[in-house]
Amino acid sequence: MSDPQDERVIARVRPHARTLILPTLVLWALSFTTMFLLGRVDWSPWNAVVLLAGGVLVAILCVFPFLAWMSRRYTFTTRRVTLRSGFGGIRREVQLNRVHDVTLRRRGLQMMFRSGDVLVSTGGERAIVLADVPNASLVHRALNELLEEPAEEL
Repeated sequence: MSDPQDERVIARVRPHARTLILPTLVLWALSFTTMFLLGRVDWSPWNAVVLLAGGVLVAILCVFPFLAWMSRRYTFTTRRVTLRSGFGGIRREVQLNRVHDVTLRRRGLQMMFRSGDVLVSTGGERAIVLADVPNASLVHRALNELLEEPAEEL
């Protein structure tokens, strides 16, 4: 039996960054629109209203999606797979010795960006879905190799 201290981190990844393309485009559009609207109307609180509305829209449409992306992380070690989401929030973890199957699923643009969803199933429990993992085929292959490793040690 191997020592628990032998656990090594294989990789730490976040979901694919292409999810930030739309918030970035919205940020550019909101910046342009806000700058265009400043000083256009002869009403004294106009500039404050435009800046406030622009700031609220930037927070909702750009900052929150970025923070949501930053708060999600997948960690792969020699013994387990961990999914963390939210700042100090949800943490799901599965031991590799309980994993029965690792499946790779690609939808839409995921194939073009070499990303995909990796489903880690443990039989009785609900499968852990690692959504939009970059280099999904590499992660899938690495997890399958880690699953085969204990069988070789026997």
